[in-house]
Amino acid sequence: MRIEVRVPVLPESVAEGTLLNWHKQLGDAVSRDENLVDIETDKVVLDVPAPKDGVLIEVLKNEGDTVAGEDVIAVIDTEAKAEAGAPAAAEAPAAAEKPAAAPDLSPAVRKLVAEHDLDSSKISGTGKGGRIIKEDVLNFIETQKQAPVEAPAPAAAPAPAAAPAAAPAVPLGDRAEQRVPMTRLRTRIAERLVEAQQTAAMLTTFNEVNMQPVMELRKRYKDKFEKDNDGTRLGFMSFFIKAAIAGLQRYPEVNASIDGSDIVYHGYYDIGVAVSGPRGLVVPILRDVDQMSFAGIEQGITDYGKKAQSGQLTMEDLTGGTFTISNGGVFGSLVSTPILNPPQSAILGMHKIQERPMAENGQVVIRPMMYLALTYDHRIIDGREAVRFLVAIKEALEDPARLLLQV
Repeated sequence: MRIEVRVPVLPESVAEGTLLNWHKQLGDAVSRDENLVDIETDKVVLDVPAPKDGVLIEVLKNEGDTVAGEDVIAVIDTEAKAEAGAPAAAEAPAAAEKPAAAPDLSPAVRKLVAEHDLDSSKISGTGKGGRIIKEDVLNFIETQKQAPVEAPAPAAAPAPAAAPAAAPAVPLGDRAEQRVPMTRLRTRIAERLVEAQQTAAMLTTFNEVNMQPVMELRKRYKDKFEKDNDGTRLGFMSFFIKAAIAGLQRYPEVNASIDGSDIVYHGYYDIGVAVSGPRGLVVPILRDVDQMSFAGIEQGITDYGKKAQSGQLTMEDLTGGTFTISNGGVFGSLVSTPILNPPQSAILGMHKIQERPMAENGQVVIRPMMYLALTYDHRIIDGREAVRFLVAIKEALEDPARLLLQV
């Protein structure tokens, strides 16, 4: 019986995806729910599982092809035998029991590795489950190109001419160039950034916050917090999210969005927290944060960070959100102007904590300071409300008791 393999139904906000890499080849036996292929959308990488046990008898879409929801991409025969793959496995004496060094390379990736005479075991995979994708190979080639020339020479270079011959496709020299196609995620990020700048009246206001009260509170209670919450660590982000919620409740237009000629005031607080993954920056959503504890917030962020690194974020994780917080300080940024995440009307930028001389009560003292940046859509948020919102966050962080007393 012939069974069609279709692209999963995509959300309304996702029009199409790019077929990344096949994990099965023509003639391979497949098991029900086994992942056949990865499809990259502008948000996540989706698995396409086999609907039934059988043999892959047709592949209708190739790696790099653009596909839409419910497109037929392959056909499985539930009654066929995997005749093509079986003999090869049976004839291999000891290797049949143990897969080769790189069992999860797609045909296209395997070809690229062979063309450049690379050792796939040295390439770190950033695909689903650590699989090696084309971009990983290209990045590895670029890294090798920039590595010192003398490093590989002593091992096995009988003649000086051997080095250039080993990788003729990789250009050498200071003016070398490499052209790599954008991933769908990077393409969509670029589109959304331009869209935000063209459609919103963006303005950024700044302030600074003395982090000493939060740092002292965290130092005092972090060990007990971690012990009482099953190993969940107390970070700074939960303080900022709680402070943001207090500000959003006081200034609801910052938590609103524009829909056509209407302003939509959201009666809930779904906060996007920017986290870094192998494929770039993603913004999963913590939902109903006003109802979450400090521990719940910290655990939620930790879970999303792990899912981002392993490529397991889902569409639901990344959809929605009424306000976003981005922490460029973890990369060393001292100050920046974050860009809105449409249709949201504001985004808070955190930055590096740096000791600076400050004037307090007529004296100069050293304090751990952080610059805060609030980018907002001036069409819906007036400058007065934006400044007051940012001041509310500053006051809550410099006097954390406000977060508990809600004053």
